[in-house]
Amino acid sequence: MENLQSNLFYSLAGVATLASFASCTGKQKPAEQPPLNIVYIMTDDHTAQMMSCYDTRYMETPNLDRIAADGVRFTQSFVANSLSGPSRACMITGKHSCANKFYDNTTCVFDSSQQTFPKLLQKAGYQTALVGKWHLESLPSGFDYWEIVPGQGDYYNPDFITQENDTIQKHGYITNLITDNAIDWMEHKRNPEKPFCLLIHHKAIHRNWMADTCNLALYEDKTFPLPDNFFDDYEGRPAAAAQEMSVVKDMDMIYDLKMLRSDKNSRLKSLYEKFLGRMDEGQRAAWDKFYAPIIEDFYKKNPQGKELANWKFQRYMRDYMKTVKSLDDNVGRVLDYLKEKGLLDNTLVVYTSDQGFYMGEHGWFDKRFMYEESMRTPLIMRLPKGFDRRGDITEMVQNIDYAPTFLELAGAEIPSDIQGVSLVSLLKGEQPENWRKALYYHFYEYPAEHMVKRHYGVRTERYKLIHFYNDINWWELYDMKTDPTEMHNLYGQPEYESVVNELKEELQKLQEQYNDPVRFSPDRDKE
Repeated sequence: MENLQSNLFYSLAGVATLASFASCTGKQKPAEQPPLNIVYIMTDDHTAQMMSCYDTRYMETPNLDRIAADGVRFTQSFVANSLSGPSRACMITGKHSCANKFYDNTTCVFDSSQQTFPKLLQKAGYQTALVGKWHLESLPSGFDYWEIVPGQGDYYNPDFITQENDTIQKHGYITNLITDNAIDWMEHKRNPEKPFCLLIHHKAIHRNWMADTCNLALYEDKTFPLPDNFFDDYEGRPAAAAQEMSVVKDMDMIYDLKMLRSDKNSRLKSLYEKFLGRMDEGQRAAWDKFYAPIIEDFYKKNPQGKELANWKFQRYMRDYMKTVKSLDDNVGRVLDYLKEKGLLDNTLVVYTSDQGFYMGEHGWFDKRFMYEESMRTPLIMRLPKGFDRRGDITEMVQNIDYAPTFLELAGAEIPSDIQGVSLVSLLKGEQPENWRKALYYHFYEYPAEHMVKRHYGVRTERYKLIHFYNDINWWELYDMKTDPTEMHNLYGQPEYESVVNELKEELQKLQEQYNDPVRFSPDRDKE
């Protein structure tokens, strides 16, 4: 990721902590150390490129930067399946999709009876709560309190499903409302005598990037350079060529870019009008006041070709950033609350996204591919008192690692069937010699929205091997050191034959380790 290593403020400066916390061996915490609280904030489709603690090219995120400055920033953080529901299932179970059985957003319902880390924390004496986006089709279990949005949720005046299984509508902007609920639970609904784990799951920054009215005018003076590979021709990458997530070809003029006019139509126009219909009179007036002159100017100028491509990219970037701004402000509200109530010293604050996202790289928006911008996800942690580690953690980590990390910090046993690895040793400043050298990835949702073909693969520190399968049989190899933007498929070149053989051997080991049935036949991708 460009600029990932350039921010000297976040250079590697970790020091081993002197604190001793309980591990999966069942060792008891010292009596003077109360159990740690956990506040886990997760957004949707927030990519590291749009966080200034990772990348300073685009926008400032001062409150997210506070988390990194008071703790650690993971520079090699990845997901196991770059799609909202499956990623959440991997996170909450500590298992790959082939083990938790939630493969995609279109055919799956999460089995809420299965083991999850909130259930295990409850057994360890924790209060657990979830507010915001769930997106696993079934109702949550393992939480003392929950209130979730149906499906993706709405940016304006959204519905919420309560524990009584009632659906209620709340007035306001969704990022503010989710934060209100989270703070209210901490202030009024939890038992202050017990440790807690609170999951704050935001809809932001999911498509179609509808900003709060107070942020609509932001960033309009900014112009962003197109990524170098924005006009990628996908040579040697037929699966990349077959996608339907192009900013130029597939980004909807009305739904995504808000160019609504009565005499204009688009595939998703009616859905956008439904979103607007949720607004009250004041919200809609502010919305129309901002967008009306932009709409008029756009249709008057009627840009075409590369001029239109650049126009779409600029609008996309600005709308995305405005949605991030509200998110960053609300993260600040949570941090301020924890500080005011004296909770910061005893609370681990985690911020991440369910996956990365494309900000025009390869000409795309969305995620799904195993390519870097979507497989990577930001991960920063503000560490509690006793953890002196600061700066960058460079080991490769994955979202299946969060569950065992939280369990170890809580002094709970880590079940043997959890596939992730606890990050606590890294948070203590240790550098384990036997840390993993490769990551496994598997994406299943095809055919579906954006038409990204099914694929699995392995990523090491230097190389990435991907196999696209189902209605295609295509291999890709990338040298991440010489080709970090993954433009040159090296598979089939004689000089890389030994590399391919080693990676295929590692891939098979990982598929056996995680018991992925695809290893028996690429035509059989689910049990």
